[in-house]
Amino acid sequence: MGHVIVVDLGFGDAGKGTVVDHLCRTSPVTAVVRFNGGAQAAHNVVAGDGRHHTFAQFGSGTFTPGVRTHLSRFMLVDPLALAAEADHLRRLGVGDALDRLTVDRDALLTTPYHRAANRARERARGAARHGSCGMGIGETASYALAHDDAPRAGDCLSPARLRRRLAAVHGWYRASFPSGEDVPDVAACADAFIAFAERVRIVGGGHLHGLLRSGDVVFEGAQGVLLDERHGFHPYTTWSTTTFANAETLLDEAGASAARLGVLRTYATRHGPGPFVTEDAALIAALPEPHNGTGPWQGAFRAGHLDAVALRYALEAAGGADGLAVTHLDVAGARPDLRVCHAYATPDGRLDRLPAGGGGLDRQAALTRRLASARPVYAPLGRPVATIEDALGVPVVLTSHGPSAADKRPTGQPFSRNPGTLRRTA
Repeated sequence: MGHVIVVDLGFGDAGKGTVVDHLCRTSPVTAVVRFNGGAQAAHNVVAGDGRHHTFAQFGSGTFTPGVRTHLSRFMLVDPLALAAEADHLRRLGVGDALDRLTVDRDALLTTPYHRAANRARERARGAARHGSCGMGIGETASYALAHDDAPRAGDCLSPARLRRRLAAVHGWYRASFPSGEDVPDVAACADAFIAFAERVRIVGGGHLHGLLRSGDVVFEGAQGVLLDERHGFHPYTTWSTTTFANAETLLDEAGASAARLGVLRTYATRHGPGPFVTEDAALIAALPEPHNGTGPWQGAFRAGHLDAVALRYALEAAGGADGLAVTHLDVAGARPDLRVCHAYATPDGRLDRLPAGGGGLDRQAALTRRLASARPVYAPLGRPVATIEDALGVPVVLTSHGPSAADKRPTGQPFSRNPGTLRRTA
């Protein structure tokens, strides 16, 4: 199979986790590497025996014995959320998840103070909320940009330094939000983080190089390209690079490369506020969503028709993909009323493509305003795989007709062993 990078081409929730689970069950995979986001990720995997887990920080291949998880330096690691996730996996019969986990020492740490600041800031926005997950991801990233002493995973191996850095974050939170929610004191937080370091392996950057030499690795992205911090529709974005870029940086450093696999549904979804041109209230009411719903911070889960304009934009922003995985084909088979949007009607005329390039937040905010007045130009969805290949110009290499690995079907266009490509075969 070779190394593969799995990225969602939409707003998230397209099924990255179930695709990663399939890859790990059907090919010899050494490890899953997480390369963006943090504990706010929610990758739902349903095993063949019905066990369900929402993977946040552990790789979605963890149900497969022997597959390791590596949290790269681009991850924002929340030790408390990680412990809770490991506990749920243990109850499902996966007792060695922490034994199979490594964490890069340079990965930023998300603390209870970041989480509380995130929620306070989102509450203060009132009706103008951005749709944050309330997990402290943006606050972790923004704090690190402003403070060279932001806590990192390696600090958990040095208790005195860890306490100093946690105390600084605690002081920042209290000064910024005097009436914010109660948080654990620094001593209690430090004790929990030190215990985390005693339980997992914290490693240097060379560890990933060894993993890449020892066998095939799947790089599992979080969120989706349309939420990217530079390419998404500001301000309804994440503080994370959601394209292939971080994974390719890690691969370049190791002298390796990987195939790019983009994941999308047969229809569009979005969790929380922000532009959504093809949103259809009738679909929201009709389509079952057992693992997604309205959240106290993100807001409502929304659904709409397949948006080829937005997907073309995502592909261009991400630098292209070598192949596609299309999920929820079972839904498309049961819903002949699904459509595809090939263009937008705007006050300035018909728009077939959105300008990509990541030209700064002001430019992305202007694009957000432009989308507010756009209306979809529809055609019948027809045969979803053929429609998607024709609209996006990328081959579909994997289809998914349900939540488990058994519901996945290769299309006959397998992963190439040539680095960086997924190609058609005769």
